[in-house]
Amino acid sequence: MLAVDTLLAGYGESRVLHGVSFAIGAGEVVTLLGRNGMGKTTTVRAIMGLIAPQGGHVTFDGEDITGRRPHRIARHGIGLVPEGRQIFPTLTVEENLVATAANRSGGTPRWTLAETLALFPRLAERRRNLGARLSGGEQQMLAIGRALMTNPKLLILDEATEGLAPIIRAEIWAVLATLRAEGLAILLIDKNLAAILKLADRHVVIEKGRVVWTGASEALSAAPEVRDTYLHV
Repeated sequence: MLAVDTLLAGYGESRVLHGVSFAIGAGEVVTLLGRNGMGKTTTVRAIMGLIAPQGGHVTFDGEDITGRRPHRIARHGIGLVPEGRQIFPTLTVEENLVATAANRSGGTPRWTLAETLALFPRLAERRRNLGARLSGGEQQMLAIGRALMTNPKLLILDEATEGLAPIIRAEIWAVLATLRAEGLAILLIDKNLAAILKLADRHVVIEKGRVVWTGASEALSAAPEVRDTYLHV
């Protein structure tokens, strides 16, 4: 579904990514792991066209989308939950969700307003509240719901549960498990290794803009040297 091939990217004259390569198949959950500043968010931004790649290729469903404008990439069926959430603070929960509604996966849309609110009962209770009046965890749920309302083929989450209360994190992990069970492909950045190991099929570890390890959850669980070298602060 998504293939990233020797991706180069950075900011101005500063190169951050030095040939990142990985792939995600239909229905797979894949994580990007690494310490802060290693290139995870830059990888997502380059995939989504938020920064222009300096080399390499990104293909989605067999089509080269390298360097296209973000709205064109999104129309291919990629939903992004960005770092920092970036909801519309002056719109209500319902207005935030409806604002992005689309059917980018084709066929009968899976994620309608009613289905999305059913997935997030907290948002259903606050559907008339302004985005700015929500807690951080509720805003993150809204950001996920907003991405789902595009009915994507691939969902990308950058820092899915960072800084959230434990009860909210648990609710979001349960939602992601539901999405996985339904066959939605997911690319995930998060630091909660215990939850990630239960959820994901494969992991891609990045160090200083390069892929240094890839493997399944079982392999990562059995590789303390990888966790100690590349993941622990």
